Amino acid sequence: MSQTMPNAVATSPDSVMGHAIKVEPSQSFVSTPHVQKVNQRALAYLKAGFPIHFAGPAGVGKTSLAFHLAVQLDVPVVLMHGDAEFGSSNLVGKSDGFRHSKVVDNFIHSVVKVEEEAKTMWVDNKLTSACQHGYTLIYDEFNRSRPEANNVLLSVLAEGVLNLPKGHGGRKGYVPVHPGFRIIFTSNPDEYAGVHKAQDALMDRMITIHLDHYDRESEIQIVVAKTGRSRRDAEVITDIVRRMRGDEGKNSRPTIRAAITIGAVMTSMDAQVGWHDERFRWACRDVLGRDVARVTRAGHTVSTQIDQVVQEVCKQYTGPSADAPMPDHLNGAFS
Repeated sequence: MSQTMPNAVATSPDSVMGHAIKVEPSQSFVSTPHVQKVNQRALAYLKAGFPIHFAGPAGVGKTSLAFHLAVQLDVPVVLMHGDAEFGSSNLVGKSDGFRHSKVVDNFIHSVVKVEEEAKTMWVDNKLTSACQHGYTLIYDEFNRSRPEANNVLLSVLAEGVLNLPKGHGGRKGYVPVHPGFRIIFTSNPDEYAGVHKAQDALMDRMITIHLDHYDRESEIQIVVAKTGRSRRDAEVITDIVRRMRGDEGKNSRPTIRAAITIGAVMTSMDAQVGWHDERFRWACRDVLGRDVARVTRAGHTVSTQIDQVVQEVCKQYTGPSADAPMPDHLNGAFS
């Protein structure tokens, strides 16, 4: 039996602690048997002290699952997004100006002694804060950062120390990693635009769990939870999206996000999910059109391809009424 499980969210401004946020459960995370199995494996690895890496295409719930795991660890969370412009200082910290001090000694009236000192000011960044305090670090889409920026993670994961550059605020040159520190990585496939291939040395220090699209039942329950639609409506929308994705699920798009978007739009407009409601047809065309090759195949436009799938799926739920052709004045507007 499935159940609605928490997802991680910051609850109030008081929950923010420097780079970290205190997270609490939310009822928007849907956990089905399929999701529970993945969660159980990942949580076991984290509790044993190993970094976890969720790999998979966009829209399969990697970040949501990462936050869900962080809630169960019950420690503050630091969220960091990969960026091609990152250097190691964006993870560790850097010198940020100087602090000047001046002491004037006039104890003897006829003698004035002046001492001046300038110290470099060091500002910790997110990785340093997480390592020092034992927070959970979620490094989202870490392979958008260049490999050389992520080299600093090697000693953290292998030796349990974070090496610091010069000018690090008077520390020993390194920060011992807190025993409670945990890190969860997510990444998109290497062929995605803006993604860099991670170095083997780093990948060898984490446990990678490959995520793909959820099973049908999980996707239906997610659409219900995220949009407030009935189970029947969620089934129609989910089946349309899955049909567009391909019968064997080989295509990465459209994702569950498309199903959630269609359902949310229908709820916002108080529209009905079915071929008879032109607003539903609009939403399907506009949301799913980005995932269909914008070319004409066998004389069929993108809109025609989508219409065919929508009509066939709706027919399964509503019967012959879904066979009604679209009015000419509407059909021409979207072809």
